[in-house]
Amino acid sequence: MATAPEKLLLRLEWKVVRRLDGRLQGAHRTAHRGSGIDFTGLRPYGDGDDARHIDWNVTARLDEPHLRVFTEDRELTVWLVLDRSASMLAGRPGRGKHDVLAGLALVLARLFGRGGNRVGALLFDTGMLRVVPPGTSRRHALRIGAELERTAGTARGGTTTDLAEMLDAAGRLARRRALVVVLSDFIGDGDWERSLQRLARRHEVVALRIVDTADDVLPEAGLIVVEDAETGEQLVVDSADPLLRVRFREAVDARDARLAAGMRRAGVPVHRVGTDRDLAEALVEVVARTRDRSS
Repeated sequence: MATAPEKLLLRLEWKVVRRLDGRLQGAHRTAHRGSGIDFTGLRPYGDGDDARHIDWNVTARLDEPHLRVFTEDRELTVWLVLDRSASMLAGRPGRGKHDVLAGLALVLARLFGRGGNRVGALLFDTGMLRVVPPGTSRRHALRIGAELERTAGTARGGTTTDLAEMLDAAGRLARRRALVVVLSDFIGDGDWERSLQRLARRHEVVALRIVDTADDVLPEAGLIVVEDAETGEQLVVDSADPLLRVRFREAVDARDARLAAGMRRAGVPVHRVGTDRDLAEALVEVVARTRDRSS
């Protein structure tokens, strides 16, 4: 009998993977792809060659310019950093932020794995870390899905997500240069900007920010109980109070501005993926924006 991750992946392969296959591979170029990491020898310098690859010691010894030659490394290692904190449980059943994250993780693992690249996953909640080592097969994508299913609904309230700790954990895990895709709502604490800058200096980093209307909109329904998704703290408020609604909107705008500024300073593209979006359309848009940025 097929497991839940198998059923989800089968559905996503028909609806999303076939539509995106081949588009994703050329959208991300790490510092290793195309330049290689394995030295294979030397050859004389020719017109049009990149002078940055000249071996000056050999050139001086032979009195003729020579280039260092490398074997091109076409294999890409991808790390999926998956936020499993309490705020990721927000949203309607079957289409909440956790569900969208699970779908995105399965699609990305399958797409990159089909290209022969190795995909690993880091599942993070403050105080809890699970790692799926890099692999390439469909079975490996299902292993990531199974780990996501196992941790669904286990996020612990009472503490906010330490985003800096999550990014630092990714940096410790990805020892060789890699593509690091962070899937999170980026609701949390910590000096995450400095951690992101450190991560981006060594790796290509892309952020997929998963959002739900519950994060940004205060329903106008009179007296309501508002609960902090991370800490579990509850407060009764009058949602119809105009001043409260203005302050809520200002707080949301300030949070979004801080996030955008931090990502921009780190040189990391951030893509907003709403829980109401079609996954294929969202990923096509991510690929298009990534290509535009790199061209």
